[in-house]
Amino acid sequence: MFNRNRCLQQVAAAVSISLATSFATGCGVFGDEGSEDAGPIVVGTTSSPSTLDPAAAWDSSWELFRNVYQTLLAYPVGATDPRPDAAKSCEFTDDSKRTYQCELREGLTFSDGHTLDAQAVKYSIDRIRKINVSGGPAGLLGSLERVQVRNDHEVVFHLNQSDATFPFVLATPAMSIVDPEDYPADKLRDDGGIAGSGPYTLASYTEGKQAELTRNEKYKGFAERKNDAVTIRYFQDSGTMVKALRDKKIDATYRGLGADDIVALQKKGPDADGLELVEGSGTDINYLVFNPKDPWARKTAVRKAVAQIVDRPAITHNVYKDTVDPLYSMVPKGLTGHTTAFFDDYGDPDTRKARKLLTDAGITQTVPLTLWYTTDRYGSETATEFKELKRQLEASGLFKITLKSRPWKTYVKGYQNGEYPVFGRGWFPDFPDADNFIAPFVGEQNALGTPYESPKITKVLLPRSRQVSDRAEVEQDFEEAQQILVNDARLIPLWQGKQYLAVNEDVSGAERALDPSTIMMVWELSRKTSW
Repeated sequence: MFNRNRCLQQVAAAVSISLATSFATGCGVFGDEGSEDAGPIVVGTTSSPSTLDPAAAWDSSWELFRNVYQTLLAYPVGATDPRPDAAKSCEFTDDSKRTYQCELREGLTFSDGHTLDAQAVKYSIDRIRKINVSGGPAGLLGSLERVQVRNDHEVVFHLNQSDATFPFVLATPAMSIVDPEDYPADKLRDDGGIAGSGPYTLASYTEGKQAELTRNEKYKGFAERKNDAVTIRYFQDSGTMVKALRDKKIDATYRGLGADDIVALQKKGPDADGLELVEGSGTDINYLVFNPKDPWARKTAVRKAVAQIVDRPAITHNVYKDTVDPLYSMVPKGLTGHTTAFFDDYGDPDTRKARKLLTDAGITQTVPLTLWYTTDRYGSETATEFKELKRQLEASGLFKITLKSRPWKTYVKGYQNGEYPVFGRGWFPDFPDADNFIAPFVGEQNALGTPYESPKITKVLLPRSRQVSDRAEVEQDFEEAQQILVNDARLIPLWQGKQYLAVNEDVSGAERALDPSTIMMVWELSRKTSW
């Protein structure tokens, strides 16, 4: 089993109170009315889905998927390893961890009444690989050779290499089971609908605005729903979201609280305006990606010079007001395998060292770079963060920086098409293991849309680490992989997030509502019935 408890305890302490909210205004005085009388619980977030089709998403679209689709494995409350959900049981059937078998529950159906059987599972996994969206979840299935259906209730996954992490892959919302009658085998579904078998059905959806979820009466799984309906509202910025929280138009925020709002809530203390701020450690990271197709970003000396100049403490203090921590490796603090390799190699920001890196490579002119960021995904401070990066790099006299930005939906298409020389990304883990902070970013097909060939990592270190279930025993492999990332400087980590959640006092269950990868299980939320 994975030794993940320490990380999960930290995450649970902070991230659980994430997705509560209510369209019922005027909830400041509470009687004995239950959830049905008070209306749906409403969740505010600045992180809207980029797609409704699981075959296309390797991003925070998963936050919606977890609640409307079903996976073979998932995380019941308190679980630190995946447990059967659509499946009745799953296990490796060989010591080499190359054959994984699942038996499905009896009587499963999709929300539209169609049968969910082993063939539907195979269809769902196979279409991910067949459609093969650039930067999509097919990259998670690198160890999968083929899917076999034995009968209506048994499905077997044959792997091309040992992979102790495969159950965790199956538990990601990317592996959501879809209805073969509603989802084309060779292209994405584009009618804006969802046919899943999860705890809720998608009653209505307005892109970038809100998703209304209602109880799926056909659901069979481990989720014990504490409410009948949840509405998720998508906000463009933290300030508007917090105002909605204070005005009782939503009950809680999840992802996207701005630094100023966090600091303001901290100063007011507990129970300010009937709100509670919960703080804890997180495993989300923020980093820069360099495109090897760009004539300047492809040069190792240019990338290393950027790494030598970037002042992480200035970013975390001046921009984020210490609501995030500086990060010096792609694997965050709290996980086995974390290092401070970027600091060990580069030390404090140093223009002189950066200039030498460039001149030793024959680069004496000012280097022009265009840095891209998204306007509506990672919080209101992103634009300020990139202005600070521009200031730092140009203050060295070595760079001329142009900043450009797009909304997330078009931003994704841009980096998947290789349009950006340098661009910012955030990463919320598929599962809290060092593997998931390295594997998604390397290889010909990865989550970034920019091929990153690193044979030592992809062919030696990761495969070797996946033969071992006790992750403490493979720490050295992860440390070596991170040193390769430092030497290449294709990815430059900037900061590691903390978890801040603001919640109104009339919602309970938030402390149970997050799975180990910090995805919200909205069925745990309920409205308090008396005070």
